[in-house]
Amino acid sequence: MSDTSSLLNQLKIDREEEAPAPAIPIKPVFLTALGTALVTASITAALLSGPETSKPAPITIETGEKIAEPGANTAPAPSGIIASDEERILNASGYITARRMATVSAETMGLITAVNVEEGMSVSEGEVLATLDDSVARVSLQLAEAQVEVLQARRNSVQAQLTEAQRRQQRLDRISSRNLTSEAERTATEAEVARLQASLESAGADIKVAKLEVQRQRERLEDHTIRAPFSGIVTVKNAQPGEIVAPSSAGGGFTRTGICTLVDMASLEIEVDVNEAFIGRVSTGQKVIANLDAYPEWDIPASVIAIIPTADRAKATVRVRIRIDANDSRILPDMGVKVAFLQTS
Repeated sequence: MSDTSSLLNQLKIDREEEAPAPAIPIKPVFLTALGTALVTASITAALLSGPETSKPAPITIETGEKIAEPGANTAPAPSGIIASDEERILNASGYITARRMATVSAETMGLITAVNVEEGMSVSEGEVLATLDDSVARVSLQLAEAQVEVLQARRNSVQAQLTEAQRRQQRLDRISSRNLTSEAERTATEAEVARLQASLESAGADIKVAKLEVQRQRERLEDHTIRAPFSGIVTVKNAQPGEIVAPSSAGGGFTRTGICTLVDMASLEIEVDVNEAFIGRVSTGQKVIANLDAYPEWDIPASVIAIIPTADRAKATVRVRIRIDANDSRILPDMGVKVAFLQTS
């Protein structure tokens, strides 16, 4: 029994004694706090230094070539006039415009039978752009030509009658010397000759009028063929075969007023609006550097053509025309452009 009691006493838990607190290692805690402070300092320095300090280092590949840094400008250096900021005395913006641009239409109303152009095509002066139905105009021309033939035949008939009357008059003159004819017969013959001469002149005048009518009908027939008024590029195609074209919109909303829009690319120039307070810095012939919005790094040499002698009251600006000294296919009408006027020497 004593052995059993001693064993049970050993198994009892004394709740009055407090368990000793575990010891906290000092070295790991210190290292953790130090690491946290270093990370916080690094983040703060990166935020305060700006984007230039956060650029990644250049990366190299196996060939040893250096890859360009992100955001680096790899475009070739712009060509043209290089001017310093001191030489640029005034900046302005405007648009590319064409001095020769036309919406080609017909002089007469008609049905379109063929359109021979498309957008982007280059055409020469006098080239056929489109044709209209000319059946009525062709018949009118043939009728006018037939009228000329009729009048010429009538004139030939009068000419033959006049010739016969003149011969009769000559016979009467020979007979009158022998007193074998009367005065009345001679007078009637002279009157007949005069009448036929007048008829011959009238027939000649009628033929002239008929020939003018032939010329007019030929011009009307030619109006059914639309030709290019000058050499250029087709920028807009406005009509298709089967549509009605007219010089005005009298036919309603379904009537075309033009066949196509033609632009002479050699006549392109720049128009800018300059504030009237700074127009004194601009002069005719002044050198200009132009930069298209589509190609901002491309410096285009230019010069001032003229200063339009009037101001816009609403915008307080003066329009300036600028000649483009470099012809290039990249320059297109209505492109936005920025110009810098250079200081004159």
